[in-house]
Amino acid sequence: MRPTLAIRLHELLERHFPERRVFLRSDSDTRFIRLGPGTQIIAATGVCVIVAWTIIATAVLVMDSIGAGNFREQAKRELQTYEARLNALADERDRRAHEAVAAQERFSSALAQISAMQSELLASETRRRELETGLEVVQGALRRAMSERETAERELARIAADAGTGNGPAGGTAPGGVAAPEMDVLTLALADAARERDETLAEARDALREAEEMAYELRLVNERNSEIFSRLEDAMTISVEPLEKMFRNAGLDPDTLIDTVRRGYSGQGGPLTPIAVSTRGAALSPEEMRANRLLTRLDELNLYRLAAGKVPLALPVRGAFRYTSGFGMRWGRLHAGTDFAGAHGTPIHATADGVVTHAGWLSGYGQLVKIKHAFGIETRYAHMSRIRVREGQRVSRGDRIGDMGNTGRSTGTHLHYEVRVDGKAINPMTYIKAARDVF
Repeated sequence: MRPTLAIRLHELLERHFPERRVFLRSDSDTRFIRLGPGTQIIAATGVCVIVAWTIIATAVLVMDSIGAGNFREQAKRELQTYEARLNALADERDRRAHEAVAAQERFSSALAQISAMQSELLASETRRRELETGLEVVQGALRRAMSERETAERELARIAADAGTGNGPAGGTAPGGVAAPEMDVLTLALADAARERDETLAEARDALREAEEMAYELRLVNERNSEIFSRLEDAMTISVEPLEKMFRNAGLDPDTLIDTVRRGYSGQGGPLTPIAVSTRGAALSPEEMRANRLLTRLDELNLYRLAAGKVPLALPVRGAFRYTSGFGMRWGRLHAGTDFAGAHGTPIHATADGVVTHAGWLSGYGQLVKIKHAFGIETRYAHMSRIRVREGQRVSRGDRIGDMGNTGRSTGTHLHYEVRVDGKAINPMTYIKAARDVF
């Protein structure tokens, strides 16, 4: 059975791959190579494998080339889109910066107007008190003049009654039974009484006219004070509410901030001192109570201004820059700050008042500056090329503390900016965005 199968297989191969001979001829000899069916099959298979591999390799290369071209085009388009987005963000940042500067100017102007209106209010309050005191004096003089007039009228009536009844010392009499000396005295007394009465009436009229004028002036002063109060209350609403909203958006309690700053600035006196008692020793008037509320609100506004200087609400970079990495998880690790990329040497500024606690090299941070602020807040500025402050130095918002660089664990020139509250990393954009509509 097996020999028969082998013979048939050999015949099949002979039919499709007959034996061939390759003759090799030289000048003196002729040789040949015999190619059997098995050898031809092996050769054909090898050629097919090589051709198939060539086709597959060529197809792979062509596909890679097409895919690489598409990827490059896609990457180029994404890069253009990203650059356009960055340009839009830069324009938006510039607009926000201009708006912040304008808002700061408006805030300063409003504060100056509030101070001027406060001085005017205090001057008006002093003038009102003077008018009230003067009005009381005039009213007292008027009461005294009326009393003197009534006394003079009673005296005149008594003298006239005495003259009518003929009472007096004995002596020569004038017509009507009245002695001549007594008549002279009576005439003089009547003349004096009449003159005093006229003078008293004139003084009373003058006092009434002056009282009316002072009452009118007092009414004008009260109306002016009411207008000033209304303007001050409107100014307080415009100035204080955005600050309270800003601190709340930053995750800070305004009441706690006010109490903390007040403890640090506990001195009193000056134009913001509330009116404690009335000048007449009586209870406070509604105007005085209203003035006290406004002065207290002004004091809170001043404390908010001091608190705003101690919280990192500003941008650390003022020149041209772009955001390259935000706060959050990155490659399985927490990126504890925000990165600002810019030109080498771009100025870096303190974002709030504070004290420098570190100025030097620190591991992956490279050249690092740490600033301790109020309320347990700390800011960090990493990868600097140059540090311009020293440890222990007190800085204010906007002071230049260093230059942007590429030190430490960094892949390019940028600033790594962190905000920490009680040692815990907080997203810096929370503070920056909270102040965007105020400063």
